[in-house]
Amino acid sequence: MEKINLSETLQKVREVNPLVHNITNVVVTNFTANGLLALGASPVMANAVEEAADMAQIASSLVLNIGTLNSQTVEAMILAGKAANWHDIPVIFDPVGAGATRYRTETAQKIMNELKVSVIRGNGAEIANVVGEDWEIKGVDAGDAKGNLLDLAITAAQKLNCVVVVTGKEDVVSDGEATYVVANGHSILTKVTGTGCLLTSVIGAFAGVEKDLLTASVAALAYYGIAAEQAAQKTAELGPGSFQIEFLNQLSLVSGEDVNLYASFKKMSGGM
Repeated sequence: MEKINLSETLQKVREVNPLVHNITNVVVTNFTANGLLALGASPVMANAVEEAADMAQIASSLVLNIGTLNSQTVEAMILAGKAANWHDIPVIFDPVGAGATRYRTETAQKIMNELKVSVIRGNGAEIANVVGEDWEIKGVDAGDAKGNLLDLAITAAQKLNCVVVVTGKEDVVSDGEATYVVANGHSILTKVTGTGCLLTSVIGAFAGVEKDLLTASVAALAYYGIAAEQAAQKTAELGPGSFQIEFLNQLSLVSGEDVNLYASFKKMSGGM
């Protein structure tokens, strides 16, 4: 995978304007929609049981996020996911807080068991709890990673039979054979709620135009991290509120040339 492919994938998102169907949590809905619009994708937030399947089957991708759970939302996710699977539409899953409560963990595992998930994106604790490993988690935030994220991503990808994105200080992407580490990003992202959730939806936008989901995920991570770096530089010492607004600006302004110049990633094992 060369950097030019990452640039081309970003360009494809902006040309195609993929419809990203999000069944996400109430905390991040507005931020997610604005972030996707800034990128050049077309967001829709449809979580009613009555229409979830119909919306999913006309979307370019489906993003499922369990940040704020209830039984109706879970039912809508399963219906939408099955419709997406039937129509070969990629399903991207964010198991927010998996491991924090039994209900949350069981819901994450239910989604993985009943649906064909294309990409799962979470922090180390969330991914570990989905695959049955015991990692510390506090609320919906991960504790300190006590395991090796590289090994976790590879093991999870093999067990779950999908592309796994484990995010942290550096992000790891694996399909169980090929594995990449992406180093773009900035620590201030952790000071703004919903940045991880938006990242999952951005991966959904890239997956909606790029069939190679490993390439789509690496491209999305690099682009997103570069936007964060640029925004952090422009709002240095101003705080997370200013960063959040500028981050939306940079999601719109980061170009293919920026991706070529600033993408920082390396292949760790295997072949594409």
